Amino acid sequence: MLINHVNIKSLYSEKEGQYLAFIFYYTKINGIPPAHMDFQRYFGVSPPTVHQTILQLEKKGLINRVPNTARSTIIKLAEHELPALK
Repeated sequence: MLINHVNIKSLYSEKEGQYLAFIFYYTKINGIPPAHMDFQRYFGVSPPTVHQTILQLEKKGLINRVPNTARSTIIKLAEHELPALK
């Protein structure tokens, strides 16, 4: 476990959990983190929705990103700390 919390799932909303799971599995399958367009296609949402959700996850300390670098999202949770991807 990379973040030491008693109940890690209480740190994120259902939507944020789905984004975290998507980042994890997309990266595992493709070898690189997803681009914003990948989130838009998968979740059927607008660019601002993706951007705001990513910012929320970063603010909560659940992901790290390199500023101004595409596909630089690093998830800070272990697989068992994530919800099932719907």
